[in-house]
Amino acid sequence: MTDTALESGAQATRPGLADSYRRFIWRRLTLLLLLTVALAISFLWDIATGPAPLGPLAVLDGLLHPQGLDAGTRVIIHEVRLPYALMALVVGASLGLAGAEMQTVLNNPLASPYTLGVGAAATLGASAAIVFRLSLPGIGAALTLPLMAFLFAAGAALLILLLSRRFGAGVHTVVLFGIALLFGFNALVGLLQFVADFDSLQQIVFWTMGSLARANLEQVGIVALVFLLCLPFSLSQAWALTTLRSGEEQARSLGIRVERLRLLVLLRVSLLTATAMAFVGEIGFIGLVGPHIARLLLGEDHRLLLPGSALAGALLLSLASIVSKTLVPGILLPVGMVTALVGIPLFIALIIGRGREQ
Repeated sequence: MTDTALESGAQATRPGLADSYRRFIWRRLTLLLLLTVALAISFLWDIATGPAPLGPLAVLDGLLHPQGLDAGTRVIIHEVRLPYALMALVVGASLGLAGAEMQTVLNNPLASPYTLGVGAAATLGASAAIVFRLSLPGIGAALTLPLMAFLFAAGAALLILLLSRRFGAGVHTVVLFGIALLFGFNALVGLLQFVADFDSLQQIVFWTMGSLARANLEQVGIVALVFLLCLPFSLSQAWALTTLRSGEEQARSLGIRVERLRLLVLLRVSLLTATAMAFVGEIGFIGLVGPHIARLLLGEDHRLLLPGSALAGALLLSLASIVSKTLVPGILLPVGMVTALVGIPLFIALIIGRGREQ
């Protein structure tokens, strides 16, 4: 009698659990959809914002039917503002995705791509190109700066990966290597600033503030291509990343090679960050704050968290782009300044919240 009752209860419970799980997934998918809609609205708003204001509906019509625009409006929308707005999306998505993966594999909610010193390495490469007026053969001065930024950032990532593989890819090992490189690269950037002339110093300072103003569609395509190449690999490891949140021992007991997973993720994070920063300079806090917003909305399931972090990062940088054009009328502020002003209070709030949990 008792066994029969228990069996009947279990059979009655299973459909209830299945229905609850389906409702849970649908709620999360709805939130992803809302993030996407908010991103689309922000994108149109970003294009509409500027010295010559346009309506969002006029922008949408101009994007869908460019042949109906006059020459001046076509130039404003398609040649000036569209690359700027698209670059905000792809850079924000890259940094958001990179931040989410890094926080998971380092088991540190305050981690971001800058933890590895990749941002400082990119700054060093760009600064060297500016101070020494480098121009690589067959490339030209215009592309030398982003290429140098990328090469230095990728080199820093490779150095960290080699050191991690040599001395162990544990969380503390990777973080300490990253912090050491961060301070070392910042010291070298300071040295270059000290010996730079006035014009070079101005360029270095402007680059370190982060700006979308020089974006073009070719650069947008490069950043978007790298993001689209990395995203499937990230999603293919979503289950392993979710399991890793339960602890390394739990992940190992299920057959996950934690050190190999951490190295692959760090390589992917470095590629995303280096490519994004190569064209826009240093833009902080997107990779830190974006994943936390996604985690609050979507939870720890990385099948949802990873795309949610990319969407949240893109939305944050798109909104920062709008603020950078409207905060001081008639002046286009570097977007890195805006993300820092917004990100610092949020960063402090995260630290305080982390302290209360412990």
